[in-house]
Amino acid sequence: MALTIDVSQDKWGLNEQQRMIRDMVREFAVSNVEPRAAEIDRNCRFPVETFQEMAEMGLMGLPVDEQYGGGGADYLSYAIAVEELARVCASTALSFAAHTSLVVMPIFLFASEAQKMKYLPDLCSKRLGAYGLTEPNAGSDAGGTETTAVRQGDEYILNGTKIFITNANYAETFIATAVTEKGVGTKGISAFIFEKNTPGFSLGSKDEKLGMRGSDWGTLQFDNAKIPAENRIGEEGKGFKYFMQTLDNGRISIGALGVGIAQGALDKALRYAKERRQFGKAIAEFQAIQFMLADMAMEIEAARLLVYNAARLKLAGQPFSKEAAMAKLYASEVAMRATNHAIQIHGGYGYTKDFPVERYMRDAKLCEIGEGTSEIQRTVIARNILS
Repeated sequence: MALTIDVSQDKWGLNEQQRMIRDMVREFAVSNVEPRAAEIDRNCRFPVETFQEMAEMGLMGLPVDEQYGGGGADYLSYAIAVEELARVCASTALSFAAHTSLVVMPIFLFASEAQKMKYLPDLCSKRLGAYGLTEPNAGSDAGGTETTAVRQGDEYILNGTKIFITNANYAETFIATAVTEKGVGTKGISAFIFEKNTPGFSLGSKDEKLGMRGSDWGTLQFDNAKIPAENRIGEEGKGFKYFMQTLDNGRISIGALGVGIAQGALDKALRYAKERRQFGKAIAEFQAIQFMLADMAMEIEAARLLVYNAARLKLAGQPFSKEAAMAKLYASEVAMRATNHAIQIHGGYGYTKDFPVERYMRDAKLCEIGEGTSEIQRTVIARNILS
């Protein structure tokens, strides 16, 4: 029997729409995002203009149904968009991912129809979102949430603090968790949507970071903040469950972020290795350099396959928690190894800000921490294979 080749798909198994989105985002990233990358990192500046352009392109609600103002694309297309942005600017990719997978998606998946119609069109077209989970005493242990929400008539009164919140100072719509019933553990945690002008809500200190310096990060403070009861997402006590499912989705995008950083580092290293000459020839001709490039290319392809596999399982309605954790864990660690190699290939120049690979390495580190540390990912994987 003759082997049939499906010429409508490329080597990654992408269909026409997925390839179109990849090419569109890649062109935008190279022309609009990359020229700003060094400056926003140097000045810790959030690129408002970039996100206005992305909103005009329909990227801010890419995986959301068109009836809510979204792009109607699948989740793999969205992951590819994150990867392409991260290839030139991880800061932009991180803020985009936090907005989409951590704010837009939980509203799309778990909110009521009225909440979807109220919030999603603006989030898909002009408003930035932020997701409040992490607290001073609730990092990896998200079930240790201390922020409280007490029901008083038609309102909840929130008190507490959320830290390390991506997009905090530029978001207009937020979602956050709070304890609505004490003494029952994670079953007492609920989720809420609220807006920046909510009475009793304010923004705290803005942290200066090692990497991802062009992605905003700040603190959310609740001091008797009044949130309408109708703004609770789903049932009371189900917030932890919703947010854990949200993190499964988010781990796919952080995996894509890691792949993009690693691929960008390889792109720069390849170009430099072909141009830099020592001992009378391009350093790409030396076996030591070739081995580093080969390892980078091999691991990046493996990481990309893990990310795409997790996204495809999600699209098929299959369990993907383990696969998302694997993708996030492996891609994050590949990003660190690839950026380390890229600096080594650049030598002393790689340690300067004259070349972007030092920024890539600083940015890569967050992938091993955010949305569940590498240690948490290993715990998730182990629990899945032992159950």
